[in-house]
Amino acid sequence: MSGLWQALVQAVHLMVARDPALIGIISLSLKVSGIALLFSAVAGISVGAWLGLHHFRGRGLLVALLYTGMGLPPVVVGLFVYLMLSRSGPFEGLGWLFTPKAMIIAQTIIAFPLVAGFTMTSVRSVDPDLRQQVQSLGATAHQATLTILMEARTGVVASVIAGFGGIISEVGAVMLVGGNIEGRTRVLTTAVLLETRKGNFDLALALGIVLLTFSFLTNLLMLLLQGGEVRRV
Repeated sequence: MSGLWQALVQAVHLMVARDPALIGIISLSLKVSGIALLFSAVAGISVGAWLGLHHFRGRGLLVALLYTGMGLPPVVVGLFVYLMLSRSGPFEGLGWLFTPKAMIIAQTIIAFPLVAGFTMTSVRSVDPDLRQQVQSLGATAHQATLTILMEARTGVVASVIAGFGGIISEVGAVMLVGGNIEGRTRVLTTAVLLETRKGNFDLALALGIVLLTFSFLTNLLMLLLQGGEVRRV
């Protein structure tokens, strides 16, 4: 117990002192996960809204594939991206393997089905007559879709939270495609794993605290965006 307390104290000291290694890892993690979340949110919300509002032949197959993607093991995604970018893959000429770009691709693929799936479910839960009502008032199809998304905003925001949670805490895929290279592709999760194996529990614990802090602040922000639920708690 004393060893854990000592590691906690050292972790707080590292964060207060703005340890360069810690700051570098945090910065890269925010950059990679932030860009991946942006890509997956734009694509996922669009696809989710489209699937939730339209009925067509083959839709059931697309929904089944989407649900399968929501449960896809991240390490499988990492393996797929690795094979695509490796020397024997079709995109080896890009030279993106073991770079942040490969990590962004992997995290975007992981987060996309989560955002799209939850968005689709939220849109389908909205009163189906709402679309006809707003269009009868002169709204365009695009405006009607935006109205429905606003009505389903709680679920849409939850989909973004789920996407962020799925990538910020992921280790297998980013380890495969990023290589955990110090100063280049080392992010929070891979650094925690590495530092724990090396016995650097102070830095590992500091990184773990940062991960928990990111999770808390993200959920707090999303609650505020949903309309002040925090003030009612």
